[in-house]
Amino acid sequence: MSEMFKITLPDGSVREVAPGSTPADIAAAIGPGLAKATIAARIDGELRDAMRPFDGDANLALVTTRDEADALELARHDFAHVLAEAVQSLFPGTQITFGPSTDDGFYYDVMAPASRGAFSEEDLPAIEEAMRAIIRADKPLRREVMPRDALIATWKAAGESFKAEWAAELPEGEELSVYWSGDDWMDMCRGPHLASTGKLDPQAFKLMRVAGAYWRGDQKNPQLSRIYGTGWLNKKQLDEHLHRLEEAAKRDHRRLGADMDLFHLQSEAQGSVFWHPNGYVIYRALEDYMRRAIHGAGYQEIKTPQMMDVRQWEQSGHWGKYAENMFAVPDIVPDGESGAPTVAADADWMAMKPMNCPAHIMVFRQGIKSYRDLPLRFYENGCCHRNEAHGALHGIMRVRQFTQDDAHIFCRDDQVVDEVGAFCALIDRIYKDFGFKYSVKLALRPEKRFGSDADWDKAEGELRDAVVKAGLATAEFGWEELPGEGAFYAPKLEWHLTDAIGRTWQVGTLQADRVLPERLDASYIGEDGARHRPVMLHRAIFGTYERFIGILIEEYAGRFPVWLAPVQSVVAAITSEADGYATQVTERLKAAGIRVEADLRNEKINYKVREHSLAKVPHLLVVGKREAEEGTVAIRTLGSDGQRIMSLDDALAMLIAEATPPDLRG
Repeated sequence: MSEMFKITLPDGSVREVAPGSTPADIAAAIGPGLAKATIAARIDGELRDAMRPFDGDANLALVTTRDEADALELARHDFAHVLAEAVQSLFPGTQITFGPSTDDGFYYDVMAPASRGAFSEEDLPAIEEAMRAIIRADKPLRREVMPRDALIATWKAAGESFKAEWAAELPEGEELSVYWSGDDWMDMCRGPHLASTGKLDPQAFKLMRVAGAYWRGDQKNPQLSRIYGTGWLNKKQLDEHLHRLEEAAKRDHRRLGADMDLFHLQSEAQGSVFWHPNGYVIYRALEDYMRRAIHGAGYQEIKTPQMMDVRQWEQSGHWGKYAENMFAVPDIVPDGESGAPTVAADADWMAMKPMNCPAHIMVFRQGIKSYRDLPLRFYENGCCHRNEAHGALHGIMRVRQFTQDDAHIFCRDDQVVDEVGAFCALIDRIYKDFGFKYSVKLALRPEKRFGSDADWDKAEGELRDAVVKAGLATAEFGWEELPGEGAFYAPKLEWHLTDAIGRTWQVGTLQADRVLPERLDASYIGEDGARHRPVMLHRAIFGTYERFIGILIEEYAGRFPVWLAPVQSVVAAITSEADGYATQVTERLKAAGIRVEADLRNEKINYKVREHSLAKVPHLLVVGKREAEEGTVAIRTLGSDGQRIMSLDDALAMLIAEATPPDLRG
């Protein structure tokens, strides 16, 4: 009799099974309910098919439909394979390449037959129906291991040149896994997969769009058709996702930015924002708010150059790690013959700063610092430039020129935990002023990094201790540690905001850095009279003004709270008889600091109401002959039905209260 395998379950119990047994067999032995719910298994932590036999003794955790993250990953992986099979069934001669799952779905890259040309969105309905037919057929998904050379030959015989090329680059003698859908279609894949196509909900996916993609991401290679889809566990989840997409489209900051005349972007300054008067009102309101916050928290504001010698960036380590994302500028001299500008043979190179930290260390190094001077908190609305790839640019969310609400705290080792705690309290108050909920995560050391393991141990421990002390390392705040995702010089706390439609945005950060002070020779005189390195805390709350404003536009769907709204009120006259009173009301509001405009046009009041509602003006004060006689206004508030009649004094008091920034309210 073959030796039995010992399988340890999460509760510590051990089951002995014969070779060839699968996780599905164990689920069935435990009970029919579990057998039906099991969709995969974790074998020693690795996600595998429920029908894949054990290799030997193992720790087993059965994965069921309740394990939503794993279930979604499996479903989306299967949807991608079903998509490829459906395309080939409808369009013989199509070559397949790869199709991964994504954050909300899946895609597959295919090469259409030469006879028909690239796929388009007109093909999607037919492909969807073919996918549903494959799902309803409940075709078993079976894993098979094939020798490398045999698989290459199989792909070549089938005319699958892309698959054959990829398989040929894998090591000699390696056995590769393929998955069969029934007995008539297969794809090369590591897995895992569900037991059959019927485990998918045929109403839980939708194909979204078609785009071009180059084979292996190289524009020198053939262009493929990339078919995108979104996939979920059930129709309810799909409907909720499509509703979120619809809401996101309504809230798109690029559309609202144009509708509300806030900003524009154009190719002559690609990746930089042209702020219009309305948008710059919001920008300045945020600047004023942040200045009050940081001054109240003991920061000193500074301003540093936008360009510094490349040698400074080499010393800091940024040039070696980040040069491809930096804009460098050489010395330019006139050519000796033509007088045309040319780069000097011995040119000194300058670089636009992609971040502010080295410049802040330069300020810190001016003069001798004592341990009594610490902590020193330097703040800058620092304009930075990063050479982001064209395809990565996205409205004002990701740009090449941006301004950070950046600060660096220079402190002693014994001050780190308290300084991080103070920052946690500050960022909590600020995010609450904007109505955001948030989660906190700790990004730990990456594989490629500067600094000793001892310094990283200390920095990660300090951040962890500070968050625990602040009460944020809990499930309520979504606490999570992210291995390998820290910066090359420091671990990082991240604040992830949740917006009105459930999306998350990583915005605030804090890094505990001992590397840059060492590399750039920052020091202070300790109580013992010796030189010591300060710890440098890099921190931001908005992240960048551009991106934060984009997030706010989408969070509020353009309906800014009154204190941020570019125009806080419009006074609209019903008839020309009320023009004089409308002007008086407008002037009184202006005198009180309200951003107000008068609308005295010879238009019907319903037209004016509709126009200012589309412009997202928070309050419309309508005045006619009666209001002029009684000293009142009829207030129409954005998003509310009907109107309220108020005395001018009461209306003014309400507007002043709402126009006061939250940090200045009593």
